[in-house]
Amino acid sequence: MNRRRVWMAAAGAALLPRFAIGQPSYGSTARIGWLTAQRPASLVPYLQAFRAALAEAGFAEGSNLTIDFRYGDDDRSKVPALADELVRQRVDLIVVQGEAVLEIRKSALPVPVVYAYSGDPVSAGLAESLARPNANMTGLTYMAVELNGKRLELLRELAPGARRVALLANDYPGEPLERASSLAAAARLGLDVRDVRAGTSAELQAAFAKMTADKVQAISLAADSFAVQNRAELVDFAMRWRIPLVTSWPVFADSGALCSYGPRLTDSYRRLAYYVGRVLKGARPADLPIEQPTTIETIVNLKTAEAIGLKVPQSVLVRADRVIG
Repeated sequence: MNRRRVWMAAAGAALLPRFAIGQPSYGSTARIGWLTAQRPASLVPYLQAFRAALAEAGFAEGSNLTIDFRYGDDDRSKVPALADELVRQRVDLIVVQGEAVLEIRKSALPVPVVYAYSGDPVSAGLAESLARPNANMTGLTYMAVELNGKRLELLRELAPGARRVALLANDYPGEPLERASSLAAAARLGLDVRDVRAGTSAELQAAFAKMTADKVQAISLAADSFAVQNRAELVDFAMRWRIPLVTSWPVFADSGALCSYGPRLTDSYRRLAYYVGRVLKGARPADLPIEQPTTIETIVNLKTAEAIGLKVPQSVLVRADRVIG
């Protein structure tokens, strides 16, 4: 009887995914999937940081790691089929970047998921709380609600004469929390806030028309994948009307926005690699709390400041992590 129990336990263990036994049982190569609705070019610097951190954790491509990439090319509807492809490739884990995670949250994929997401995981239904992720999914959020008020404080410091400020945002899980934080900060700073929404090309053109009619003097942009895809238009609008544009992600400052203040995304992707390594080595996603950003950076574009007629205060320059121009 005892021998039968031992045999059944061994047989059951053999059916478990290799990452669930406590230590990785693969002798040569771990296989992970990379899934995003975005295009490859938008993620190049972050993938570099991700790969470097994975190597430091003991997982190096060409040695004991293979990464299968799937890109939706800015079409979220492709994500479920791409996830199914990765499952058929028998990956050990799927890394999901950005809003693609919203397309698979109810898919009950048979492999663990580690994600990096810009919205609020709780509002999105990805977790009961940051400390209690869904059983098979965990990861990072770039959202820290308190940063919205600090961004408006920075805007006031950069452009003290600006009073009419547009809060430009798409609708996404957690956006109401960020808007409430921004409104509270705006009231404290004496700003006249205009709430402007855009999540489609038509809505973006309407947003431009509304901001022009309202004669806004500055824009605080809530960054998401839609804003990234349309950043050239957003920056062109701000430059045409000589309006300071501040937001959270470095790609906007690099593209001509006046300033970005938010998570250092290269650090976030290094932490994403840490989570992937933990799961590959046997940790359960449910035991890894969702992490918020811990490193915040300020990037100032002096070329843009000069073009729109602003002089950046020395108090901002000495705090900046990077100055462009």
